[in-house]
Amino acid sequence: MARVKLSAPWDEFYNEVNELFKYDDEVKVVFFEEQKKIKLYVDNPAKAEALQKLLPQKKEWGKVALLIEVIPSNNEKKTELTRNIWSVAFTGNTVVSFIYTIDGIFSNPLTYVVFVNEVVQYFNDNLGDINGNRSTLYEDIARDVFGHVDATFFCTDTPEGLESPKFERVF
Repeated sequence: MARVKLSAPWDEFYNEVNELFKYDDEVKVVFFEEQKKIKLYVDNPAKAEALQKLLPQKKEWGKVALLIEVIPSNNEKKTELTRNIWSVAFTGNTVVSFIYTIDGIFSNPLTYVVFVNEVVQYFNDNLGDINGNRSTLYEDIARDVFGHVDATFFCTDTPEGLESPKFERVF
């Protein structure tokens, strides 16, 4: 009889963060399981600053806390962030199809982060799949990783990769 081993929630969270940034040449995600810590090493100072503001510093499951730390490259100075922090955070990341920002109610900007239309599958030994895989979309991973961010919506592109002409493209 095979022994079933389930991943801890912090393992799954690391998998999600890693999937979001594994195709970004400027970000390297490292998991320190014993210390319950994820470190993102970022070569671009503006992107490091954006990710520091967007990612939670701590994620908790009961009495267990996972720390998330963004480490900018050593010899770079801080830069001023643009109006759209999401475009800075995802510049050069191929999992993002495009980012739109429009003026919402009272001219408050609404941002739509649109991910490529692709099923993401990674090892996650939970009970949802007999082979220990997790199948999801980048949109769902971003929602789990970043949580609720005011005036930001995570979406998936159309199968044809068409962009809506209604919005001004930011990214």
